[in-house]
Amino acid sequence: MKKKPLILVTNDDGISAPGIRALISVMKQIGDVVVVAPDSPQSGTGHAITINSTLYINKVNIDPDIETEYSCSGTPVDCVKFAVNEILHRKPDLCVSGVNHGSNSSINVIYSGTMSAAVEAGIEGIPAIGFSLLDYNWNADFESIKPFIKKITEQVLQNGLPEGVILNVNFPKLKEKDIKGIKVCRQAKAMWAESFDKRTNPMGRDYYWLGGKFVNLDNGEDTDEWALANGYISMVPVQFDLTAHHAIQGLNGWNLNKK
Repeated sequence: MKKKPLILVTNDDGISAPGIRALISVMKQIGDVVVVAPDSPQSGTGHAITINSTLYINKVNIDPDIETEYSCSGTPVDCVKFAVNEILHRKPDLCVSGVNHGSNSSINVIYSGTMSAAVEAGIEGIPAIGFSLLDYNWNADFESIKPFIKKITEQVLQNGLPEGVILNVNFPKLKEKDIKGIKVCRQAKAMWAESFDKRTNPMGRDYYWLGGKFVNLDNGEDTDEWALANGYISMVPVQFDLTAHHAIQGLNGWNLNKK
């Protein structure tokens, strides 16, 4: 009998979020599941790790089918590090992160705790996928995307991923029957035009809320933003090597070492 793959599940919305519970329900159909996820929402934490305070881990029993399920006081990246080094003591066959409540397409991948957990797994040499749904509603419909999550996960387990590559998968807010398919894309060139809402508290001290508008600067039809706007699931291969290889030759032409 073929041994089931060991799958680590995490997220950034917190261990009780509907998105991760939906993801767990799919992963149980595929392999043996271990869950290590934040005990509270950690959206927008990026690749932060906890170094100036203590970490706490609690064994929980949210899903009676999962024997190994822990909540962690730290960030999504902390969760992956703790799972590999303290709980499993080995690399799982796959790490899946999400399903995030909201988009992680385009530049959002930089800020995403969901994707940073997947990237951390990739750094550890573990095939990894980050899943996100373009619906911020806590009670979003995750049922429609479960068949696609299962298909993508099985394909990764069957085919593997190139070294240093992680998948960033985003789902449009559509019913299953209305999703046109899966497109392998590049990350769209986009940014946030930030603004700060300045207010004053009862003690007379100013405080600020960060806001802004998402601006897509990319008209290409091969991007994640185009795919999502046109009814497709976007799948972007991302990497943690941030070297701008195309710039090396030009920089070597600078007068850097001559006196």
